[in-house]
Formats: sequence, structure tokens, C-alpha cells
Amino acid sequence: MNKFFLVLISIFSLFSASSQIIEPVKWQAEVNALDSTTYTLKFTALIDSGWHLYSQIEVGDGDGPLPTEFIFDEEGYSLIGKTTEPYAEPHFDEVFEMDITYFNTHAEFVQTIKVNNPELKFINVELSYMACDDERCIADGKEFRLFLDGKTPSGVYTEDVSTVQPITTDATSIDNTNIEKDQKKTEKRSLWAIFIIAFLSGFAALLTPCVFPMIPLTVSFFTKQSKTRAKGIKNAIIYGVSIVVIYVFLGWLVTFLFGADALNELSTNVWFNIAFFVLLVVFAISFLGAFEITLPQSWANKVDKQSGRGGAIGIFFMAMALAIVSFSCTGPIVGALLFEAATTGGLAPIIGMLGFSLALAIPFMLFAMFPGWLNSLPKSGGWLNTVKVVLGFLELALAFKFLSNADLVLQSHLLEREVFLAIWIAVFGALTLYLFGKIKLPHDSPTESISVGRMLFGLVTLTFTLYLVPGLWGAPLKIISGFPPPMNYSESPYGVGNSSGGTITEFKEGMPEGAKLGPNNILTFTDYDKGVAYAKSINKPILIDFTGHACVNCRKMEERVWAEPQILNILKNDIVLISLYVDERTPLPESEQYISPTTGKKIKTIGNKWSDFQIKNYEMNAQPYYVLIDLNEKNLNVPVGYTPDIYQYEAWLQEGINAFNNNK
Repeated sequence: MNKFFLVLISIFSLFSASSQIIEPVKWQAEVNALDSTTYTLKFTALIDSGWHLYSQIEVGDGDGPLPTEFIFDEEGYSLIGKTTEPYAEPHFDEVFEMDITYFNTHAEFVQTIKVNNPELKFINVELSYMACDDERCIADGKEFRLFLDGKTPSGVYTEDVSTVQPITTDATSIDNTNIEKDQKKTEKRSLWAIFIIAFLSGFAALLTPCVFPMIPLTVSFFTKQSKTRAKGIKNAIIYGVSIVVIYVFLGWLVTFLFGADALNELSTNVWFNIAFFVLLVVFAISFLGAFEITLPQSWANKVDKQSGRGGAIGIFFMAMALAIVSFSCTGPIVGALLFEAATTGGLAPIIGMLGFSLALAIPFMLFAMFPGWLNSLPKSGGWLNTVKVVLGFLELALAFKFLSNADLVLQSHLLEREVFLAIWIAVFGALTLYLFGKIKLPHDSPTESISVGRMLFGLVTLTFTLYLVPGLWGAPLKIISGFPPPMNYSESPYGVGNSSGGTITEFKEGMPEGAKLGPNNILTFTDYDKGVAYAKSINKPILIDFTGHACVNCRKMEERVWAEPQILNILKNDIVLISLYVDERTPLPESEQYISPTTGKKIKTIGNKWSDFQIKNYEMNAQPYYVLIDLNEKNLNVPVGYTPDIYQYEAWLQEGINAFNNNK
């Protein structure tokens, strides 16, 4: 089996890991004169399909993504104001645990300057930026030379040991058609996910005591009022379509009133998350039986009068009456769906309501068409209240996700991982006791025994509750990844009582020179030469990890792949890890700065140095990128990039280690 994986990896690597320098962002620069001494400098970024460029807004204390940054020397001129950029909606990123702003297709950055030296002919501007797609990140930089005479083309400026030349970029090299196609594909996938979730939520709402008893009543009405079966089917279809129209109109109304962009912005707003937390808690308490939330009875009365008009209009008002009467059960579900859909923006609220309403409408239509099916329906009873109570517990658990979002954005550390998990354990533990009949709520029917279905569902919630408990001691809880706060947002990042191990005990004489504790407490070198020297001293192969502080998929590999026992054992015992951060912004000493003979760029920082090292030796500039080498610094196998499959990554590591051992 291992040989099979090795063959697959080798074939895959030949096609996907072939040497290539990736440049996902193409840059243009131009100068526009406002008057004889005032100019605007415009820098246009054209972003390849599937990639995004981070804005100038720096987030976190060095642990966020590398922002776009323009450096002006201001020799012979001065800046007027700050460099502007287009507005883009910030999104809460679960990897960085913060709001992050980025651009998907293009962006224009504009800086106004005032020239103080009439002899000034051109301006040099430095740029650093980061771009990422779903698998890789690129940390790069440019130097621009912008001419003020209005004739000489401005553009990206490169230099090497022997030449100095301005290079202009051509906007036509970007295929905007592909960008639009990729955006449409991504949007379509998100909309389908929202539709499916909404559809399933509609079925859950159907099983509540506000809606389920309405099925036989409605079907009975249609069968009595329809003189022929064909007429009954027609009326049932009109009724179902009316339900869909009402809820889709609600989705459209929310989008129209707030705007898709405004909804998306609200979804990351601290106070909106807190408000929605309060709202969900109120709805949850209502579901548990403390009180009923209903729309004004006058609304239902007025709509009910209109339903007697007959014809399609009367049937439409019957559907509206259903929506109003069932609000106490459907309202919380509809509200949660609209909020989740708002985070996607665009047509998502409308698509969400379409899925929800279809799940409600289809059963009403089918039972009206085939009244005999009513005999197979279970009778209304206490089980409907049980469904409602279960939904109440689930809404209560979901509410704390929104409170957690607000806490993460504020970085207030009031709802850290342990507290969040303790709340969920309490909620799902109480739900388990309820399902086993140990807790009674106000509207529960007296029962001497519980049904088999209720017992089985109770076992599921009990299992889930027990699964959550080890999370208090540092277990990753991958099933609910993304719901609780991240591991590092914790009272004890190494687990309660340091249970996951926060120190290295095997180095009794101290850490090797240049080493530190890296991800998952792996001994890691961030200096290439010191790492190679240590590997030679202990005779082990070397894993070069080209990474970045702000590389999303680098963190995913560390948290989801490296943390697996079989991978962690290899990384701790069988190799020497050298992690080279290509976005490290610490300046190199002046004496160590140089012009890259490979790219013609000036290497000024430690990150520049490791990026140039990667390009020069491996003709690749994307991260993450993994290279296994021997003590002579020769490749042991074909390097790989982002590899989320644990077994493939293990096979790749083992292939390199076997090659090292065979060559001893």
C-alpha cells in the first residue's frame, strides 16, 4: 500500500510541483499632473483568478497577513495625505482570528504628492505585498520608477549587477474572462451550500408543533373546497407556490433594505454579533417553553379574512396566514438562516429563503395531491414539543458562536476556548438528560417511557458531549473545527495542566544553537546554516519548510497534518526541521543586503533572503513548500506544496527518509 501511495505521489508531483515562478499580481504605475507641482501616483494591481491581495490595513501584532505597503523616500517631494485604496468588506478569518480586508480581481492605490525640488525628474517607490489563493501564499515586493515629465513610461523597476532598466507592465496580459468565471464558480458553490442548509432547516421547521398540525387541516380544506381532483391539485400547487413567494420576498426585502454589502459588513460587526446572540438566546428560551413569541393577533385575523375571498388570491392569503401563525416556530430558524446567508451577500438571502420555503411547501402540496398519504403521518402529540425543545437547545448552543465572534474581534478574552467548550458541554449535557427523560420542561406531556428514536438521539448527544470534554485538556476537536475559538485563544494553549506538553525535556543540556520550539513543540531552526550544521551533527535528513507568518495554508498544515501522531513522530524524531519565513520583515544588516542575480530585486530583509533562496534553488515562490534534502543539500525526492491528505504527506516524508537511509 505504501508503494502505491509513493507511485501516486511521484506521478502527481511531476505534474503539480514542477518548477515555476508564480506572479499572481501584475502591477502598473502611472503619474498624473494636477498642476505644475502636484501629482497623483496611481498603482494598479491586476490579480489573477482565484487569488486575493491584502489591503494596506495591518492587523494583529505581526501575526496577521502581510499588508500591502508603499514606501516613499520623500527626497525632493512630500506626501499629501495617505495612500488611498478601494473600499472592500472585511471578513473575519478563522485562521488569523481577526477581521481581514483583501481584493479579489483588481485594486488601485493612489498617493498625492507635492514636488519641492523643480529639478526632480523621477520618483522611486518600494512596494511589499502578500497574495494568497486556496493553497498558496506569495510574499513579494516591487520597486517602481515614476517619471514626472508625462512622456517617459513609468513602471516596475528592476536592477541586477550589470543593468538598470524600467519595465512597463501590460494590463492586457490578465484574462478578465477567467477571473469572472472563477468568481461565478465560487459564488455558485456557496449558494448551493446555503440552499441545502436552508432546505434541511425547512424540514426541521415542518416538524414543529406550529407547522406539523397544519398539514392535515390544510389538506382537509382543499379536499372539501375542490369539486374535482384536478381542481384540488391546482389549488395545492397555488398554495405551495404562494408559500415560496412569501418567504423569497422576505429574503429579497432583507437584501433590498440593507443591501448585500451592508449585510456582509454587519456579519463581522461586533455589536451586530452581540445583538444576534441576545436574539437567539431569547428565541431559544421561547423554544424551551418559557413563553411564546407571536406576531400580533390582529395580523392573523386580517389575513384570515382575506383568505375567504376564494380563488388564487384567497389561497395566497391562506399561505400568508400559515407564515404568521407558525412564526413562533419558524421565526428563529428563518432569522438564523438570513444572518448566515448575509455573510455570503449577494443573492444568498433569497436563495436561503427559496430552500427553506420549498421544504415547507412541498409536503403541503404532496399531501393535498394525495390525501391518502395522511394516514401514514404520525399523530400530533408530545413528540412535536420534543422537536421544538431540541431546536431550542441547538439555538442556545449556536448563539454562543456569535458571542465568540464578537469576543475574538474585540480580543477581550472573555470567552476563551475552555469557557466556550464548558458552555457547550453544559448545553448538550442538559439536552442529553432531557432526551433521557431526566429533565421535564413546561409543555412536555407526561410519559412513562421514552421512544426508541428519542433514546437513540439521546445516545448521539451523549456521545457528542463526551467528545467535547477532552477539548478542555487541549484536544483539537476537529469535528467542530471553526465553531469554538482557536487553540491559541485559550487560558492554557498547551492544555489544562500543560497536558499537551509545552516544553522540551529531552534536551537536558539546553536547546541546540539557533533552535526553538516550533508548531506542535517540534524542534525548529529558522536559520538555514545552523539547521544544516545540527543535522550533520546527528546524521538526520533535513526538511526545509518554506512558510510565512501570514500563510493560511501553512497554519492548516501545521494544525491539521503535522499534529497527527504519525506525522508528529516523524517530524520530532526522524528529521531536522528548518522553517524559513519568506515574509519575515526584520531588516538584514546593511553589509548583507544585495541585488538578487536571479530576480534583479534588492534583498533587504530576512524574508527577502529566504524567498530569493527558494526561487534560486527551487524555481518556486509559493508557500507552503516542502523540500527534503540530505546532508550534502541534495533533494531526496520531489518537493511538494500544500498536501492536506495525511497519508500522502506521510508517504512523501517516508519516501525521503528511506532514500536518505539507503544512501548512507
